[in-house]
Amino acid sequence: MSVSPAPPSLFTRAQSRFENLCCSSRDLLASARPLFTGVYTALISPFSNGQLDETAFKRLIELQVKAGVDGVVPVGTTGEAPTIDFEEHIRAIELAVHYSRGRFKVMAGTGANSTAEAVHLTKSAEYAGADGSLQVCPYYNKPSQEGLYAHFSTIAKSTSLPICLYSIPGRCNVEIGIDTVVRLAADCPNITAIKEAGGTPDRVSQLRAALDNKFCILSGDDSMTLPFMAVGAKGVISVASNVVPRQLTKMVHAHLKGDLKTALKLHEKYYPLFRDLFIETNPVPVKAALAMRGLVVEEYRLPLVKMNPKNRRQLRATLKACGVLK
Repeated sequence: MSVSPAPPSLFTRAQSRFENLCCSSRDLLASARPLFTGVYTALISPFSNGQLDETAFKRLIELQVKAGVDGVVPVGTTGEAPTIDFEEHIRAIELAVHYSRGRFKVMAGTGANSTAEAVHLTKSAEYAGADGSLQVCPYYNKPSQEGLYAHFSTIAKSTSLPICLYSIPGRCNVEIGIDTVVRLAADCPNITAIKEAGGTPDRVSQLRAALDNKFCILSGDDSMTLPFMAVGAKGVISVASNVVPRQLTKMVHAHLKGDLKTALKLHEKYYPLFRDLFIETNPVPVKAALAMRGLVVEEYRLPLVKMNPKNRRQLRATLKACGVLK
């Protein structure tokens, strides 16, 4: 007697429907660009006794909401992603989505130098309800431009999330070439933006000239936000907005509205902070600054350690000069 196969589980049916929607969702994104403009805060990951401090994480997100930022980026470089395991990584994204409650966008840091790992994290972020994914250039293994294309296009095809590429040659020792960005933007409708941390307005100018105006370029360096916006960037993924989110938002949105005088005034006031938040390796200074404000425990995961006393004194003086500390 033949036996009918068991019906698929609810999860299997839901997953199948989800995967069938991915292709159509990616196609729709082509007309929806730009998706990411303004200020996105690269959130720190607060720790306490070796664990993610969920109470502090919620506190930080509420501060960002009240400041009016456009979104947050959990578990990127500033969130100490290299020392966070898979379970914690996904948990941090879930918390960011839960705590934000739709009040701004969550662009989850789900990049990796293993394509399979990046795909796994990105799919998990999509299931968690994230609004987008930040995909860092693979580090250490230094792929060719063809390898970069294969890496990012494979991730893009695995998800319907809009993807923001992240080019940061100072950490990865390889840059996403302009021709590669153009090719990815043409072939993958859900690759809609790039976080540019190459340090030169010239490269932003080249990207802007080569790409559709709806493709969004974001600064990856607070001190270069206004120079980059002057030649076509539309905002910043910011470290400093952990500390001064309202002021960063005011600066960037002033520039977007054409109020260059206000934007420049704010840049000049907070430039010393932009500079000193990188006096040591990010995210050590920004986490120290938040600890000085009593918002988090100053706890890192090795190999990151606390700032040396001289740099800590300089950072504290800068925070006082900018009006962040009394």
